[in-house]
Amino acid sequence: MTTSYPLGKIRVVLAEGVHARGAEMLREAGYAVDARGGALSGAELLEVAPEVSMLGIRSKTVLGREFFEKAPRLWAVGCYCIGTNQVDLAAAAERGVTVFNAPFSNTRSVAELTIAEVVALQRGLASHSAEMHAGVWQKTAAGRHEVRGTTLGIVGYGRIGSQVSVLAEAMGMRVVFFDVADRLALGNARAARTLEEALAEADVVTLHVPATAATEGMIGAAEMARMKRGAYLINNARGSVVDLDALAAAIREKRLGGAAVDVFPEEPEGNGPGFETPLRGLANVILTPHIGGSTLEAQERIAAEVSGKLSRFMNTGATAQAVNVPEVDLPALHAGHRRILHFHRNVPGVLSRLHGLIADLGVNIAAETLQTDARHGYVVLDVSAEGGAAEALREGLRKIPETIRVRTLW
Repeated sequence: MTTSYPLGKIRVVLAEGVHARGAEMLREAGYAVDARGGALSGAELLEVAPEVSMLGIRSKTVLGREFFEKAPRLWAVGCYCIGTNQVDLAAAAERGVTVFNAPFSNTRSVAELTIAEVVALQRGLASHSAEMHAGVWQKTAAGRHEVRGTTLGIVGYGRIGSQVSVLAEAMGMRVVFFDVADRLALGNARAARTLEEALAEADVVTLHVPATAATEGMIGAAEMARMKRGAYLINNARGSVVDLDALAAAIREKRLGGAAVDVFPEEPEGNGPGFETPLRGLANVILTPHIGGSTLEAQERIAAEVSGKLSRFMNTGATAQAVNVPEVDLPALHAGHRRILHFHRNVPGVLSRLHGLIADLGVNIAAETLQTDARHGYVVLDVSAEGGAAEALREGLRKIPETIRVRTLW
């Protein structure tokens, strides 16, 4: 079968040790894949920019406007993780670069870690372990509790928070949750009317909110003062959500009994010594290096999900579940047709010019799909492959002033 562009010449770079399943799927699809272990930055990032067609990253590779300006062949970015804060989404969309992520594939791993930390905090496992490593035998039941019968406060009742809720109830905990959106309570969980209500009732508070302007610093000294004396705080969400200086002070003053923190405002780009946080050395504080979703099962699911989205986009033009461009879901292209993908600025008159061009050329349109957002439009045209009309249409679309990018599939 002939294609509009040889698949073997489509260069894919996967950085940051993306699970091998991701590279395997893309190679099976026919692409040339360069898998790398570390994050890309500086000269190395700019070195791959001119030739890469699809780029896969995790959380440490930062893609700013300068990168997109130097990546003329780039069609898609796959974020093999939940977040996309490391990508300038607007700059990508302005150049017709579609960005995908895997927002749900590691939710179970994060939920299980959270439940493990609930138990560990109630039993003081971090402190006991540190004492034993230091050669100190300190057997005591003081301040140690079963989780059964205690109350878990969940802030953010989305896919992770709701899974934590189910697991907690299975262990005999009561659950109260707060979310800014209306959420269906699972099991016997109860929705709090306010954040303050959830904080006041909980023996353990766990956070599962995104990084937004509204959630930045949402748990500070005032919020911790509303929590029960001796309660515990878990943050497996985003590093910007909790004031760590206030948390350290609350633990030193024994207003809180301990904490588990997996995410930090500033995180190292690579493994090794030199990490600093106000929480280091505090009793009954569990510190982990952003491993909430770092299980082999989660990484494999993420790799399969994102590589599948990238491959489907390159093969069909489908942008379903993209985070920065209009979403269009498309079937495979039928034999005898060519598919033209047209990203454009969403301003009045573009469709009129497009349809006028189609009429002038006498092109036979088998199917047309359009989706827009506030700034961009995405039109997919399936046209008859007969004669040179498809090529003429493609070239005509490129000349429309509002056009961002045009690509042809067959």
